[in-house]
Amino acid sequence: MTLDQDAIWTALPIPTFLLDAEDKVAAINPAAELFMNATIKGLRGVPVFDRIAVDAPLDEAFARVRANHAALFINDVDVTAGTRPPVECNLQVAPMNDQADHLLLLISPREIAGRLGRAHSVKSAAKSAIGMAEMLAHEIKNPLAGITGAAQLLSMNLSNGDREMTDLIVAESRRIVKLLDQVEQFGNLRPPDCKPVNIHDVLDRVRKSASVGYAANMAIVEDYDPSLPPTWADADQLMQVFTNLIKNAAQAAGPQGGTIRLHTFYDLSLRLRHPDGSGMPVPLQVEIVDDGPGLPPEIAGDIFEPFVSGRENGTGLGLALVSKIISDHGGWIAVDSVPGRTVFRVSLPVAPKPQKD
Repeated sequence: MTLDQDAIWTALPIPTFLLDAEDKVAAINPAAELFMNATIKGLRGVPVFDRIAVDAPLDEAFARVRANHAALFINDVDVTAGTRPPVECNLQVAPMNDQADHLLLLISPREIAGRLGRAHSVKSAAKSAIGMAEMLAHEIKNPLAGITGAAQLLSMNLSNGDREMTDLIVAESRRIVKLLDQVEQFGNLRPPDCKPVNIHDVLDRVRKSASVGYAANMAIVEDYDPSLPPTWADADQLMQVFTNLIKNAAQAAGPQGGTIRLHTFYDLSLRLRHPDGSGMPVPLQVEIVDDGPGLPPEIAGDIFEPFVSGRENGTGLGLALVSKIISDHGGWIAVDSVPGRTVFRVSLPVAPKPQKD
């Protein structure tokens, strides 16, 4: 490869394999090393199907690509590498024009493409809905304050039976005010004051608070990659994100409790693509995993939209606020939920290296 080709090969965000005429691994890019959890030293010369299993007839596909000298696309197939569970992927097999019978195999996990594509639509929908609600919040709160005050004055001269009604008016008015406060908080959230932040320090602060408070009935397990570099973030806003996610997991489990796993790792293959076509890597991964009942299927695809909630009397603003904070940090958030396992995954950028004087 030329110097330019080497740079492109290294920067490819999806796992890519160069296979020789016998379908043995000749080269892999860094994203493939992470996908396989192995280095090129351990894979070079190994038949590719000794290390990955694909739920599709790839022998036939490889033969067609070599015969026709044309790329072939295979969508929606399960790919298993090593001990990792199957991942639904799109595959591309392409011939190498300058190397006879050599092939390029590109593996694109569908969950990455789909979730990245939703990041900007979530953000724009949130802005639209919250923008309208914020305009009304202040005007609604003023008459509510008058209603609450009037109800409290009436209760002073009422019997206990009648006072129940005024107490209900006060309680419901306060609940609406609390909701409007959340709307205003969403709309008035300041831009993040980003600095290098150790993600594990943030998680530890949230974990300690959760363990003695809202998640006291949960077992919180740490599964950290200690080698993670700092992220570029506002530590206070990240605490707000992880507090919300852990609190949601604890509330979903109910009084019987359960387990929450805090998992961090590095995935260089993830890249957030902006509307202008530019890309930005978001390799720092934080997963909040719980063993609760899972999200209701009818709302799972819209859980980051404003006013969508799986809980009775939930405001549906907590996860919308989380999504906004992560988007403002140049990251993304996704969820994968089935009964017994819900994973909220936050992907963040690495802090830039300090410039030398």
